[in-house]
Amino acid sequence: MEKETGPLREEPQNELIEGRNAVIEALRAGRAIDKIFLARGDVDKTLGHIASRARDRGVVVVECDRRKLDFMSRTKAHQGVIALAAVREYCEVADILALAAERGETPFVILCDEISDPHNLGAIIRSAECVGAHGVVIPKRRSAGLTAIVDKASAGAAEHMAIARVANLSAAIKELKAAGLWIYGTAADGASALWDTDLTGPIALVIGSEGDGMGRLIKENCDFVLSLPMKGQVSSLNASAAAAVTMYEILRQRSK
Repeated sequence: MEKETGPLREEPQNELIEGRNAVIEALRAGRAIDKIFLARGDVDKTLGHIASRARDRGVVVVECDRRKLDFMSRTKAHQGVIALAAVREYCEVADILALAAERGETPFVILCDEISDPHNLGAIIRSAECVGAHGVVIPKRRSAGLTAIVDKASAGAAEHMAIARVANLSAAIKELKAAGLWIYGTAADGASALWDTDLTGPIALVIGSEGDGMGRLIKENCDFVLSLPMKGQVSSLNASAAAAVTMYEILRQRSK
């Protein structure tokens, strides 16, 4: 179970499911849920039951102070539990590959390595849809989920994009490699210059987090690490901007 230690942040109200019975019913109905917040230190059996059912479904459970729940709550009767629901269902990595095969196209997949800013994730999804990528893969932990903010930031692109949510991004990379995809990452110290790299084959493009970029293990699993030309004084682009530039270079090469 994760612990919430960061500052209070307001979650989108139209995604909140509040109260013990409501959350239990949402889990029972198979509702797509990104995260469940539980009051830290509460030993109530019903909350323990909710945490257990959530974990069985692979839902992230976060312990937090009651003041966090009070701040989030719309009803002010959360009973120690609030679920953050996704705006639509997630798919599997295999579904993304199947979509590419169905279209008779070379697979083009975007992987987001802990993109925590929902506006950045939405912008990446928007660019991915515009360039014809077959799907976006995000991790369950330390990442924005498919919330209303992400949906809005994507300008509706999230409604048309296959999005998979995985427990382990490294395992997803291995699955994609087994399917014949080459893994490309992006980093300031990348050894492969973007303009000089062949990007026409089956590709999974990894976009690193806003602050730290790709994690060490993720970077080690990349077949190529791309660098973007930088002529100004600032050393790097915003994650979603770097993603857009790279995706459009892939589209340019694939369109020849």
